[in-house]
Amino acid sequence: MRVLQLIDTLDAGGAERMAVNLANSLCESIDTSYLCATRREGILKGSLSKDVKFLFLKKKGTIDIKALLRLHSFIKREKINIIHAHSSSFFLATLVSLFLNKTRVIWHDHYGDSEYLANRPKRILKLCSNFFSHSFAVNDRLLEWAKKHLNHTSVSYLPNFIVFEKNALLKTDLKGKKEKRIVCLANLRPQKDHFNLIEAFGKIEKKFPEYTLHCVGASFNDDYSKKVHSLVTRLNLSSKVFFYGSCSDIKAILSNCSIGVLSSKSEGLPLALLEYGEAGLAVATSNVGDCKKVVKSGFSGLLVPKGNSFALAEALEELITNKSKAEKMGLALRDTVSKKYSQFATLKLILSVYNN
Repeated sequence: MRVLQLIDTLDAGGAERMAVNLANSLCESIDTSYLCATRREGILKGSLSKDVKFLFLKKKGTIDIKALLRLHSFIKREKINIIHAHSSSFFLATLVSLFLNKTRVIWHDHYGDSEYLANRPKRILKLCSNFFSHSFAVNDRLLEWAKKHLNHTSVSYLPNFIVFEKNALLKTDLKGKKEKRIVCLANLRPQKDHFNLIEAFGKIEKKFPEYTLHCVGASFNDDYSKKVHSLVTRLNLSSKVFFYGSCSDIKAILSNCSIGVLSSKSEGLPLALLEYGEAGLAVATSNVGDCKKVVKSGFSGLLVPKGNSFALAEALEELITNKSKAEKMGLALRDTVSKKYSQFATLKLILSVYNN
């Protein structure tokens, strides 16, 4: 069996991490594992196993005939059986499959705005779904949406997973004290609601002056990111809130923090939560998407209503003041992630679909 993971970029995002995790994890289970980045390479390229065959397509537009022909030639030459298309790469996967009778398309839906599915564009996706052999959804909302709107019936829930890695070296110059760091692993996008996070941190900062907030994730230098930085300045938090952009040493960063936080308005099943769990961090997160499947509030972390900076501030304060409880929650979350969201359990589900 030869399987190609198809993804637009290798920037540090949830769908991109899953594509890399899958490509790496499948190396020992199938004949050959491939990954193709269609539009842009990125920081995650460095995480690819040497056993994964990589193709960078340099696709320049929605319909790029040269890129289409290059992908077609690559798939035909390598005798690839399955294209596992992530997120918006379904369109290219569908086009190329029309000229490859023996190659099947599986679509993996990572849609992050799952709280707002009513506004999701679906005309082209619905048309392309006629050519899908199967589709995976990362949470229950997306699964129900797929059953209702896609033109095929072979759909299943597939939780995100992480690969438990060995200790990594810290490359990032982290500010603040190790045991006083709160970390947020999220690209600067509106759905991640950094405004709510910063306002919550501002409410506890004077009470816990030694604590610092560390935001790890890509900034796109757009209006949203500018407003986030402006809020930090307006609340006089510039010496307490730090932005690092995309980082390749995520595991090492998390092991040098004490609390993980997410304040998203909408999520699927955030990989950040799983990574917090692997690191054994105490966690406070908004109750969106499938966060409640990962975090049992009061046992393995704290769930708060989205967009409520007061509730998030109270949760952070609880984790800061009750360190013994926070440590137990971190260990409980690590146990949950190890049992339910490791590569081994998920790969069984994926391989069963591939084999069928």
